[in-house]
Amino acid sequence: MLIPLGFYLLWLAGSVIASYDPRASLRSLSSFFVLSTLYMAPLLVRRERQVRLLVDVLIALAALLACEGLSQYLLGDNDINRRIRGPFSHYMTFSGFLLICDLLLLASMIYAGRWRSPWRWAALAAINAALLGSYTRNAWVALALSLTVLILLRVPKLLLAYLPAAVLFVVLVPVPLLHRALSIVDLRDASNYDRLCMLKAGLEMIRERPLFGVGPNQVKQRYPVYRPLSAPRYEVPHLHNSWLQIAAEQGLPSLAAYLALTLSSASLAWRRFRREGGHRGPRADLYVGVLLALLAFNLAGLFENNWGDTEVQQPLLFVLAIPFCLKLAEPDGPSDI
Repeated sequence: MLIPLGFYLLWLAGSVIASYDPRASLRSLSSFFVLSTLYMAPLLVRRERQVRLLVDVLIALAALLACEGLSQYLLGDNDINRRIRGPFSHYMTFSGFLLICDLLLLASMIYAGRWRSPWRWAALAAINAALLGSYTRNAWVALALSLTVLILLRVPKLLLAYLPAAVLFVVLVPVPLLHRALSIVDLRDASNYDRLCMLKAGLEMIRERPLFGVGPNQVKQRYPVYRPLSAPRYEVPHLHNSWLQIAAEQGLPSLAAYLALTLSSASLAWRRFRREGGHRGPRADLYVGVLLALLAFNLAGLFENNWGDTEVQQPLLFVLAIPFCLKLAEPDGPSDI
């Protein structure tokens, strides 16, 4: 874990120096402080009980924030132009935070036998209702695919319930939400086409500067140079794709470091899950929760720059650290770091 994270930070500094505008890119070095928490987590959280407590606190916080978002929905923020965002500045941030916590919660209920807990059922209902009411398609897609993986791991026969569940969704869901869901596969949708234009512009940035990218905080400034002429927007804040954004801003080596960091945590979680007894393991819920949260985060990140969103990145860093926190609590722990 420490090697790819260290490489990522070093390459971030190099991309600042090589930036089109180093002074503007210098602000991105503040992420050093956020990412450094990943170094400290295994040192400060060294027991399973501590990990479980922090996971429960995170889930409870998500449930409370979801209730705030639902109150906004009832007060009128209930269409595509006025979307719930809880206490955050943006609805994407809100849905990204809820998505991570939702999968940690589902894993704890299914694998740790906590489905009898009333507060967890209440939290599950609130979080998923808020995710649905946020109109955030990347979170919906990520949640659906992650749930499919969970079902394949646990009870593959439940896949047969997908068709009746889809029918119920079409019948019961409000028309605006149904229209929003159907727009996911509609290339005539303006936002979908806009993302294709961003993809093309981002690939051009990478092709031109594959090693260090255009520089942190420079995608917004350089986008008008690379955008297709038919793009709906002249300017965009980012490329709405975490992997593309990292590669365009900081170069392909930074993207490789990010993927290695994610895989180091996921691979350790999977190895420990299998070594400790699989589904019957005492910490299966934590390991599966890590795998599902990382999967969902990266799936959603194909349509939104959630790695660049500090409020979403922070809980994700904790998720990345969980397998190492559990490993370090054991005598042979440091060997996998």
